[in-house]
Amino acid sequence: MRAVSVAVVSLFLLIPVFGSAQEIAEPFKVGTFDTGGSPWVGIVLRDKLVVELDAANAALERNAGYPALPVPDDMIGLIERYDYGVKRRLYEIVNDLVANNMLGAARPAYIHDVDDVSTLPPIMYPGKILNAAVNFYSHVDESGTPEERREAARLRREERGVPYLFLKPSRGAVVGNRTPIVIPYGRNRTDWEVELGTVIGKTAKYVSANDAQDYVFGYMVTMDISDRGGRPPGGARFTSDWFVGKGHDTFAPQGPWIVPKEFYGNPMEILRQSLSVGDEQMQEATAGDMIHSLWELIEYGSSIITLYPGDVINNGTSGGTGMGTAVRGAQRFLQPGEEVTATIEGIGTLKLPVVGEEKPAGLSGAELPPVDTYRDPL
Repeated sequence: MRAVSVAVVSLFLLIPVFGSAQEIAEPFKVGTFDTGGSPWVGIVLRDKLVVELDAANAALERNAGYPALPVPDDMIGLIERYDYGVKRRLYEIVNDLVANNMLGAARPAYIHDVDDVSTLPPIMYPGKILNAAVNFYSHVDESGTPEERREAARLRREERGVPYLFLKPSRGAVVGNRTPIVIPYGRNRTDWEVELGTVIGKTAKYVSANDAQDYVFGYMVTMDISDRGGRPPGGARFTSDWFVGKGHDTFAPQGPWIVPKEFYGNPMEILRQSLSVGDEQMQEATAGDMIHSLWELIEYGSSIITLYPGDVINNGTSGGTGMGTAVRGAQRFLQPGEEVTATIEGIGTLKLPVVGEEKPAGLSGAELPPVDTYRDPL
């Protein structure tokens, strides 16, 4: 590695990484972007600049002090190899860019302003997405009366039990920053939920909550968009339908990028997640409101199915959802033309416009019907 001046070294931060320390000039995030029709992996600096990983690596390797190291061309590959050489190479790229003042006006062509690229979902696409249902005390029975909510929260504290996780579809449901949330035709009870997306970094099976943090790669902002319209009556006598409620296209926004865990800290200590629709803040919560910790979610999930690098576990959402009445006194659902903004401090912000879907043609009648055909209009 090339020698770095004492003056530059003095600018470096010592970032603790679970008991060790590595030199890095400044923290970074990673994401998937597009400038011409082909996705590429990028390094995000200062939430303003995006560095094309492949081009930056090729430039670095022109210096004989750095050995050739092929870098992954997709995010799952980066996650799988992060602890097997890729992490060190990313640190070297960032340190070299900072040491040589390459982030200013004279920066190379492979460094872009974030507004000049399309920000895609960071992982295209997770093998599986596990969401925690009703994992914040403020979300327990939030459509009930104040007395009912207090009693429901009390009972939940006394009887925590094990987490409730459900599978969310991946490809089709997962969309990136500024991609529209599509309200399906005839579905008029589309709701919002902001959540912390935890990206698994190592294969995990029967992982203890005490060790779960070791299996995490990083964190991103996610939304669990929900259809509260339910199933039409008749047919199979099921009381709920999680596929209808959670499985529509565009209902799993993720991004805008992933923060590697060494640059974020312990979410159970610092998490703050919030969501607004237009200028109205709907949700805000910290980890102190969570029923089961993130680490317990990983233990529970990995006791049922093996978790692989790039899988995502969402921590659940707080009170303030559209179906709840505790915050606004009445239910309120998304409408075409609105914009949803979800933020997690220290990670980033997702902004997505809301659009309505046109009536589909040529179907036989076996499709999911409009809500108003079997429920009273709002």
